[in-house]
Amino acid sequence: VQLVESGGGMVQPGGSLRLSCAASGFTFSSYSMSWVRQVPGKGPEWVSVINSGGGRPYYADSVKGRFTISRDNAKNTLYLQMNSLKPEDTALYYCARSGVDLRGSYYFDYWGQGTQVTVSS
Repeated sequence: VQLVESGGGMVQPGGSLRLSCAASGFTFSSYSMSWVRQVPGKGPEWVSVINSGGGRPYYADSVKGRFTISRDNAKNTLYLQMNSLKPEDTALYYCARSGVDLRGSYYFDYWGQGTQVTVSS
């Protein structure tokens, strides 16, 4: 399993970025996928999830209305469109293969290496 994120960078507050995650080594279209972010010194924060078919996206309250998750199963690629970025969105963003455990909670079994997003004026 390999997940490779790209598209991060530095942007001013209010700006936009589009992250991509290229997946290989597994049947991408069979798995839900998530974006998770982490700030140094803090635990990971789940951002968004999308199911295997591209429907039923869910978002953390902190990004709802500003971020949009999508996927292209023909290209084995996951996306995160980030608009109206805020300084508090600064983090290392990871894509992660996702599943649901017996309690109905999401888990993440494979992660990419991350792409840095910095929002600063």
